[in-house]
Amino acid sequence: MTQKPHRPALGSYTISQLYYNCSCSMITPELEVEEKQRECAVRRTGHYTVQQNQNTHHGDRYGPSTTTSNTKATGTDPSSLPNPSVAACPRSQPSSSPKSGSSPRHSPNSRSRPKPSYQRCNSQDSLDELEMDDYWKEVENITRSGGGAGRGEGGGEGEVQEEEQQKIPEEGEQEEAWLTEAGLARLFDDSLAADLDQEEDNAVFLSTLTRTQAAAVERRLTSLHQTLRRRNRQHVPDVRDIFRPPEKGEESSKLKRGSENGQKDVSSAETETELNVEVAFSEQALTYKENHQRLKVTTSPNSPDDKLPNFKLLRDKTGQTRIGDLSPLDMKKVRRLVLVESTALFDTAGIDLKAHKAVKVKTKESGLFGVPLATLLDQDQRRAPGTKVPFILQRLISHIEEEGLDTEGLLRIPGAATRVKSLCQELESSFYDGMFPWQQLKQHDAASLLKLFIRELPHPLLTVEYLNAFIAVNKLPTKKQQLQALNLLVLLLPEANRDTLKALVEFFQRVIDHQAKNKMTLNNVSVVMAPNIFMFKGFRSKVTEQQEFSMATSTANIVRLLIRYQNLLWTIPKFIVTQVRQQNMESQRKQNKERAVRKLLKKITTDKPSDKAVPEESSQGFIRVQAPQFSKVSMAVQLTEELQAADVLTRFLSQDSSVTVKREELCLYEIGGNIKERCLDGETYMKDLIQLNPAAEWVIKAVQR
Repeated sequence: MTQKPHRPALGSYTISQLYYNCSCSMITPELEVEEKQRECAVRRTGHYTVQQNQNTHHGDRYGPSTTTSNTKATGTDPSSLPNPSVAACPRSQPSSSPKSGSSPRHSPNSRSRPKPSYQRCNSQDSLDELEMDDYWKEVENITRSGGGAGRGEGGGEGEVQEEEQQKIPEEGEQEEAWLTEAGLARLFDDSLAADLDQEEDNAVFLSTLTRTQAAAVERRLTSLHQTLRRRNRQHVPDVRDIFRPPEKGEESSKLKRGSENGQKDVSSAETETELNVEVAFSEQALTYKENHQRLKVTTSPNSPDDKLPNFKLLRDKTGQTRIGDLSPLDMKKVRRLVLVESTALFDTAGIDLKAHKAVKVKTKESGLFGVPLATLLDQDQRRAPGTKVPFILQRLISHIEEEGLDTEGLLRIPGAATRVKSLCQELESSFYDGMFPWQQLKQHDAASLLKLFIRELPHPLLTVEYLNAFIAVNKLPTKKQQLQALNLLVLLLPEANRDTLKALVEFFQRVIDHQAKNKMTLNNVSVVMAPNIFMFKGFRSKVTEQQEFSMATSTANIVRLLIRYQNLLWTIPKFIVTQVRQQNMESQRKQNKERAVRKLLKKITTDKPSDKAVPEESSQGFIRVQAPQFSKVSMAVQLTEELQAADVLTRFLSQDSSVTVKREELCLYEIGGNIKERCLDGETYMKDLIQLNPAAEWVIKAVQR
């Protein structure tokens, strides 16, 4: 095969050349053209065929080429393209126009874009150049269908919502916002109303931080302190008053307590594919850095770090904690700790995250497409309380699966643009009435509607605040650290965004499970979905072309990790749960002291240890399990070394035949002591957990998810 040192500019390809490389006529009516294009694409079993330079050193991605074509390409004026930010259901553009074949980012005289270097690899463990061509094809599809704004495109008539805007914080605002989000505003603002409970809460919170977490807080306080002094603000507390150096006698005790905070010996017996969740991720990263190991992510196909290892969690006898297992009160503590921990993790790699602040935009107050997630869920929860994922997304996913996941090119091959637009409008008017003709909805049209729903959200699914952090994950030096950072970022997402993202990645995995027939591998799905997830309203008008190229592989890799490791990402690391337990214990100690003082003042006997100390039955080798929702309200269970939470449920169900709830809908809860409430993993060893929380009560009830 003759090597082609260069490729022509994207704008010099016609639609048939760039997208499908087959003899589809461009002079037929619009729908016929789109159908023919889809059919041509379906006949392909691999990637889109575009001449590639097989040399190790690639030339300019869109540079000159010797490739010839019978069809002459013409440029496109950006102003002629549809505006994606106008309406929820985008306007279509006639594909018979020769202008359709040129890039939305380029005029005929635009400069060529530098081509990012790729390493060819036959494994699905790395992204190669052919797969990234699918990414750019998807960007073209989005723009042509009116779903993504190009540079310099403005609004149109009938505008429903404005472009999503990112506000870059001014000097000092970044630190103030971060400390406020962490619940530490009192550390820098004495003007806030005095709240003794809040001050005690801050003291308890700070006392449980690891050294890297404390350093992250101190670093932002120091920066803010310097900024405020330049502004001549008064009464700025000195950082040294908050983080004073420990006395000599305190040093050893602090190090001892540090092991409780997750600072155990990082160099334990864990292997490269085992995830240690007992030690703070930032502490592990710091140890990695201090050991002078390699610091840059390599992209060589021979590098094990470019692969996707089969990571697994180190076994924890006290059970794994999933998102949704903890009470709302404890989840608030989790979020504060995760914010500090994620910042500390990026700090160890020298990555300074500049979080953007979302500016309020005009949004639709009802409907399906272009409606905020919170609004969608509000209207759905009025119909079905407890709904976690919007009905429209659930229904699109179920329809695609009912039609079968073996359809070749599912998610990759677009539906007919005009038909998708019409279907979008029909869904808006008839979805909730139950009158939409689902039996007539084609697979590729349904997949296009699903992608349209994601990118039409007025706020990005990954949120404006954390979008940069998700992209910055690629800068971390190892796949393990990248996975740890994603775990923390998923925990930081608002509940609605997190639940919706989970529903999507679970669906993507089911599509990938049928890759033998649909030809959609992990990499294929990732590169196609990345622009739909990361390109929010107005995104492309706010980044340079070079930034967009750089982000292409980065965003595809993030989607790849989210899908591949979803079973690990929606869990709460044990060290975070341990810190929550410590905060609860510290708060209880303070409450017990206050209670003792009150008793002394009333001349009552001195305060005794907690009334819920160690239950008598526990000390005798039994636990009392409560089940107030059922006819058998309690039972005694003998403790053994091998007794697990699942065994307790099995014994309960065998003794109460009147239970109508399914086994998978029941959970044994740990309530009280050093945790508010926690639904136990079935593999939790009860004896080990009782040693960790001897004052807890054990209750069986239906799962509240």
